Amino acid sequence: MSELLVSMEGIDRSFPGVHALDRCRFELRPGEVHALVGENGAGKSTLMKVLAGVSPPDAGRILVKGAEVAIASPRAAQSLGISMIHQELNLMPHLTVAQNIFVGHEPRRRVRFLLDERAVNEKARALLERLNLQIDPRARVSDLTVAKQQMVEIAKALSQSADVLIMDEPTAALADAEIGDLFRIIRQLCEKGVGVVHISHRLEELPRISDRITVMRDGRTLDTLATRDATIDQIIRLMVGRTIFEGAPEIPDLPDHEVVLEVRGLSRGRALRDVSFSLRRGEILGFAGLVGAGRTEVARAIFGADPIDSGEVHVRGRKVRIRSPRDAVRHGIA
Repeated sequence: MSELLVSMEGIDRSFPGVHALDRCRFELRPGEVHALVGENGAGKSTLMKVLAGVSPPDAGRILVKGAEVAIASPRAAQSLGISMIHQELNLMPHLTVAQNIFVGHEPRRRVRFLLDERAVNEKARALLERLNLQIDPRARVSDLTVAKQQMVEIAKALSQSADVLIMDEPTAALADAEIGDLFRIIRQLCEKGVGVVHISHRLEELPRISDRITVMRDGRTLDTLATRDATIDQIIRLMVGRTIFEGAPEIPDLPDHEVVLEVRGLSRGRALRDVSFSLRRGEILGFAGLVGAGRTEVARAIFGADPIDSGEVHVRGRKVRIRSPRDAVRHGIA
């Protein structure tokens, strides 16, 4: 086995009223994608924030390339070659791609307090080309899609010569084609010896990208499995501590149940055009679509968070006017 890039042993972390991490362990090898999975609140992000210097541990030890280290801050983690891409993108939308990539370590002119804008753009262009990304380094980040902003975050992490790249839910807001691009870049990084930690709730994508899977539950690491030997059912059992169901679940037939919510012709600018649907008592209605399809916009409009241009909302057969979240709550919508 090759030398470990990272070894975390006996990691404890508590917050007021919460024992978030309980003697956790984790390993990362060079050139591997190690998936970290678990239910919400299992401790995945907290454990990686310890490694990234965001949240110092109360106990335990961390070894990087065989040497025990103290990681007291994100800057200390970066100096050890550890970078983390958080679930909430940490870019400055008013700056360009190049400025975001090199913020904090910008090339400077002979006079130290002057930035070398040309060098910033040239270095960013070279880095983006190395990743096969068609992104203009002079483009403003606010003008990019979520997928391209994600790629800029990766380029930003790599600009600091990262050996360890932690990615917290990187595919959550991406469509399938964009996920394919992301996985291509991850594989390129692994070929160069970078170790990638991939935190995800999308279990179906793990066989496509990961080499090993560590499962967490209630702040503890339960087991680490080779992806090729693991099944989705096995991972789910570890995550929740029980078998969810044996065979296909029974789906209730609700044709005669009362319609509790009906939306007719909902429109709002270019975001929503003539959206109609109904929801019956006891039913779970799913909304699916690509990034930007309007799913969140529908929810915000129904809840009164965004104004609508036209359309009707009926609650239990009665037409209602929802102009604010307060109105929505008054009509029993949460």
